[in-house]
Amino acid sequence: MASELTYRGGGASPVAAGAGEYSAKPSKPLAWLPRAARYAAAEHRPVFALAGMLIAAAVICIASPSAPSSSAATVSSYSSSSTNNPLARFSVEPAHHRDLASTRHFVGGKVPLGLKRKALRVLVTGGAGFVGSHLVDRLLERGDSVIVVDNLFTGRKDNVVHHFGNPNFEMIRHDVVEPILLEVDQIYHLACPASPVHYKYNPTNVVGTLNMLGLAKRISARFLLTSTSEVYGDPLQHPQVETYWGNVNPIGVRSCYDEGKRTAETLTMDYHRGANLEVRIARIFNTYGPRMCIDDGRVVSNFVAQALRKEPLTVYGDGKQTRSFQYVSDLVEGLMKLMDGEHVGPFNLGNPGEFTMLELAKVVQDTIDPNARIEFRQNTQDDPHKRKPDISRAKELLGWEPKIPLREGLPLMVTDFRKRIFGDQDSAATTGNQQG
Repeated sequence: MASELTYRGGGASPVAAGAGEYSAKPSKPLAWLPRAARYAAAEHRPVFALAGMLIAAAVICIASPSAPSSSAATVSSYSSSSTNNPLARFSVEPAHHRDLASTRHFVGGKVPLGLKRKALRVLVTGGAGFVGSHLVDRLLERGDSVIVVDNLFTGRKDNVVHHFGNPNFEMIRHDVVEPILLEVDQIYHLACPASPVHYKYNPTNVVGTLNMLGLAKRISARFLLTSTSEVYGDPLQHPQVETYWGNVNPIGVRSCYDEGKRTAETLTMDYHRGANLEVRIARIFNTYGPRMCIDDGRVVSNFVAQALRKEPLTVYGDGKQTRSFQYVSDLVEGLMKLMDGEHVGPFNLGNPGEFTMLELAKVVQDTIDPNARIEFRQNTQDDPHKRKPDISRAKELLGWEPKIPLREGLPLMVTDFRKRIFGDQDSAATTGNQQG
């Protein structure tokens, strides 16, 4: 018995309509494509996908049309202002936190144009101090993450408080004479009292240097030691070159600092030779600028504070001793070039412009008070008679030399000291009177 299929459609049976003829199943469109491709092409799916991508692109463009241009404009305007005015990066006012997106476009060192510089994690010991805080400003400005370690013996929170909201900034209150473990790429070791008033009270820098060298060895970080021109003592060679071994009294009142730094240099080179540690050594000459300690006993801060307070300028000895004075922005630039360069050092970082103490007093009088009196006192023990750096090596190998003369940098320091001694209100009144 033949089987029979029952057609349940609403119309006539197709078999009946076709008079019993067989009709082939209609072929599928794009049958030659794989099954997954046929599914993707059916129902106009490519059209809808393309439309979706176009809409998403339009929304992104509308949401942020000016971000790249504003970032480029920021970098461009900053670069032009820095070229025209080398002091622009080191305003007396605390630098507010810049847009993090724009700082990531900094191109420096040997990074080819068009490529972003790799952001580093940097430790700055003594980073709340005078020089350290300016260094922190520059490192954050170029996009690095910075950890400051400072016991605030001579440093001040006010020097770095403007970075407290920056996610790339951390501060740890810690004395480097005690070990600490951190993970960083570079270590700038500045932690050490640098003025006679402070280092005679707390004469420590060897133990802190040893701890930081140990940390650098353990984490394979590059280490920069900020040494001093005091390693030359009361020099018999003038100007002083890096190959000069110095003339230092090992048991004098200044020897805790002079010999301490000489020992720190020895330890640094021993770690370099014995442990293959990457190290850099900078010998810093007299530096001045905003954020200096007001009563630290150093000659520039002494003269400026005394002139502002209408006190006599105290000159020790006959005033014919010579010193060289560099503005803090020049020093920071030199430290960064040294750290990022390929040369160990030591390098003299100072301004070869030489002034006697009487000539410095005259510059301070011209800047603050022409009627300021000069008072002579007995000279201190082991006070060097001459001090002037030979910076030929830094010029040749680092491409660095100071840009800011004393008569340009000193007024910025005076403005900062005036605000801190008398307060913002008195400073504003004084500035208004000068402009009037």
